[in-house]
Amino acid sequence: MQNLFDIRGKVAMVTGGSRGIGAMIARGFLEHGARVYITARKEAELEAAQKELAAAGDCIALRSDLSTLDGIEALVAAVSAREQRLDILVNNAGATWGAPLAEFPESGWDKVMDLNVKSPFFLTQRCLPLLRAGAAASPRARVINIGSVNGMINSHMPNYSYSASKAAIHHLTRHLATELAGDGINVNAIAPGVFPSKMTAHMLPEEEELVRGFPISRIGAPEDIAGTAIFLSSRASEWMTGQVLALDGGVVAAA
Repeated sequence: MQNLFDIRGKVAMVTGGSRGIGAMIARGFLEHGARVYITARKEAELEAAQKELAAAGDCIALRSDLSTLDGIEALVAAVSAREQRLDILVNNAGATWGAPLAEFPESGWDKVMDLNVKSPFFLTQRCLPLLRAGAAASPRARVINIGSVNGMINSHMPNYSYSASKAAIHHLTRHLATELAGDGINVNAIAPGVFPSKMTAHMLPEEEELVRGFPISRIGAPEDIAGTAIFLSSRASEWMTGQVLALDGGVVAAA
């Protein structure tokens, strides 16, 4: 029982790992003994994050552009050149777009749906040999998709493609989970509520007013998302797959 949450020695990759929720998860993995690859598109931000996270453990930064299949394949090739297996894949990289319904552009729809749904699917697909090797080395490998409470309830914000993409990644999680269970790969999702990040920065000045509607009246903390990701990566969740965990202070339950 003492080793239920042990991830020491595991190899993890966190996309969008240079900031926000991705960096919080990466730090949690590092502090619990995993080797962590972080990826992001902006090289300066990625290098700065790697230097900061390296103080917590073995962190490797690989620049990637996951908006194209070529970029996905280049990332997988770079990881495969360094590792024989991948134990944990966190599909966190994503985008959002806001505009009034009558003005919402096709570009805002396509960019968000491609990065939030298409890219996690093809990255998981291309990582299957590494993940299967990870499953062979330990009881099961893990894929964790980062969804959103916006994919579970109406956000009442003009982020149409974002909410649709997150509902899609939740359902894709269930589909992949049943497909990959026999390969020793568990696929689950976390649906975060409000955490401090670039994506939520516009909301944080009104934080006190915002959290009044939350059953647990605060925004998410790094320990909340990191702890949930560690749970989904460890023996503690070995018999769980195809689930979407709302990590939101009770917002979905109260909706």
